[in-house]
Amino acid sequence: MNIAVLSDIHGNYVALQAVIDYAINQGADTFVFLGDYVGELAYPQKTMEMLYSLREKYKCFFIRGNKEDYWLKYKAKGERGWKEFNSTTGALYYTYHNLKPRDLDFFMSLSYKEEIEFDGLPQITICHGSPQKVNEKLLPDSENTFVVMDNNVSDYILCGHTHVQGKIEHNGKKVLNPGAVGISHHCKGKAQFMMLRGASETWVYEFVSLEYDTEKVILDLYSSGLSEKAPYWCKVSENLLRTGEIAHGEVLERAMTLCKKKYGECSWPNIPEECWQGAVSEMLR
Repeated sequence: MNIAVLSDIHGNYVALQAVIDYAINQGADTFVFLGDYVGELAYPQKTMEMLYSLREKYKCFFIRGNKEDYWLKYKAKGERGWKEFNSTTGALYYTYHNLKPRDLDFFMSLSYKEEIEFDGLPQITICHGSPQKVNEKLLPDSENTFVVMDNNVSDYILCGHTHVQGKIEHNGKKVLNPGAVGISHHCKGKAQFMMLRGASETWVYEFVSLEYDTEKVILDLYSSGLSEKAPYWCKVSENLLRTGEIAHGEVLERAMTLCKKKYGECSWPNIPEECWQGAVSEMLR
């Protein structure tokens, strides 16, 4: 049993192709996807078509991430304020309006977690954030993480969401995070995932980091028009793709601080572009 575990693609079809090719070359016969398939990057349909094609050839498990919740809530008119030509929500608007009904139906069909089993091997829980909440982060040295692990039915939890590759061990249980395929943090812009192999009634895991054509992904931000729809958000994406440092949330937080300083208050998503410009100028040098 050779399983490739992927999370947080975020529309990076170039990185996804590199990961799939590598995994298949390493003998992968099963793929586990931990959510956040599109969002942030250009041409989301290319990613979705790759996923649909892969599941026709290999056994695949798919879990819903917080991004999938965004698209479904927007469809149900539960989200408000997404706008084009806006660094706060332009990438969300762009992605949603490039999805097809088939994609939304697919997202709706996904569960937030699953317990999966393979003959003679320990049960695995797969989820995006944590087994109890789609956007909860399982962080090292966190008491909450240890409580989640103690309460979980499986000895292995596979999760993503943090965009940081790593493992957590506690009371004989393991959390394994494959990192992010699409926009990884703290790994110099590589695509990250994990190979999981069954051996002697246990699981052997290997964290993988791959170089790929990041400049192609950056070029797509401009050729697709996404950089016009979410100008400063895309500048953060460009920097992350090259360096793996300074996440969108960090720049967003600074932009909101500048907004509060100038206007006395600030609420998402109403953040002026001038505040984004100031945050980007300060943080991306």
